[in-house]
Amino acid sequence: MLTFEEKLTIITENFPELERKDVSLGRVNFHYPDSSYEHKNVVYHLHPNGNGFVYAGKMTGYDTNDKGMVNIRDFTRKALLSTIRKSILSLTPKESEQEMETEEEVWMNANTVTLTLLKEGDMYNVYADESLDGTFHSYKQAINYLEEEGFSRI
Repeated sequence: MLTFEEKLTIITENFPELERKDVSLGRVNFHYPDSSYEHKNVVYHLHPNGNGFVYAGKMTGYDTNDKGMVNIRDFTRKALLSTIRKSILSLTPKESEQEMETEEEVWMNANTVTLTLLKEGDMYNVYADESLDGTFHSYKQAINYLEEEGFSRI
């Protein structure tokens, strides 16, 4: 397990885009001021005992708590670097993110079930017939969901 000091060094040396915020009980937060979302905390409550959290609420493959945080107590250097990098990327505005060419796309799975992806305002909604199946902040999030569920664009 990495110590508090080792984790601080890894974060400060590798992520200059994060701002350190000292909080109570000797804990430290690291904010990402360029976040395209209201959420700015990337590293949350890094404690002198080595415990702490990294925001993974917009990422898949992590066991998160109800606030979207993953516990980093036992992370290796490599895991810590990777998770923080992914967290920052998940909060970064995507200038080159592909947008829908039309306002509506139809997706189908192997069982010929169809879903409709609609751009409504600045959100992307997935509908099964007239029932809302999901709402996403970006086109990329919506297509990731559809692909993970076994759908492809027709």
